[in-house]
Amino acid sequence: MQQYAQPHSRSSVLSGSSLSSAEHLSPTSGSARFSLPSAPSISTTLGTPKLALRPNIYDRNLNKTRTAEVSASAFAFLFSEVVQYTQKRVSGINDLERRLNTLGYRVGIRVLELMVWRAESSSKAPKREVRFLPALMSIHTQVWRAVFGRPADAIEKSVENEDEYMIIDNDPPIERHISVPRDLNTLSCSSYTAGVVEAVLDGLGFPARVTAHSTPTQQHPSRTTILIKLEKSVLEREEVLK
Repeated sequence: MQQYAQPHSRSSVLSGSSLSSAEHLSPTSGSARFSLPSAPSISTTLGTPKLALRPNIYDRNLNKTRTAEVSASAFAFLFSEVVQYTQKRVSGINDLERRLNTLGYRVGIRVLELMVWRAESSSKAPKREVRFLPALMSIHTQVWRAVFGRPADAIEKSVENEDEYMIIDNDPPIERHISVPRDLNTLSCSSYTAGVVEAVLDGLGFPARVTAHSTPTQQHPSRTTILIKLEKSVLEREEVLK
């Protein structure tokens, strides 16, 4: 996911003059007369003006705001403050990543709820994915676009472990303005994103453990891999549905 010394005294421009303040303002001192401008009168005949009330966010149509964008600088500032706040209350990197994952999980639950509601309201026959790969593709495109404004870059399957899949993001938006110190070089703030993915998978019926890992390359120094390790029950169901 950012004191100035106060001046001791202020000098008055009239302090060097021998005349008192009363003599400066008195209309009878000297031949010249000075008049102070009178304040404009305020008419109250029109009554008390009404304040323009902004519409409540909960009264907005969820379908009409699906393409609304959030300021990237505002999001970066908010997320950096979240990371700094959390960092002061943890004992190590693993604890920090766990808490970021928990925050992302809470967001993921609401993202899934919103996407399901929109799908049901816009389609007469909404479809629920029962196979894992179509659900993973939906996360790669629809969930990423809903949260970050664009799809992820790639999906990969582990060669060594049958229960592991990966979502690749070459330039995670949440890490563009995050500077990780050397003593925390293994920290991945994309643990927040991993929590979002884990919540969506749980809600769709594909329980898994999701973690984030920094896998930088020369071309993409902030490249991140979201590792999905499925539970055994998911693999067993996939085998039955073949």
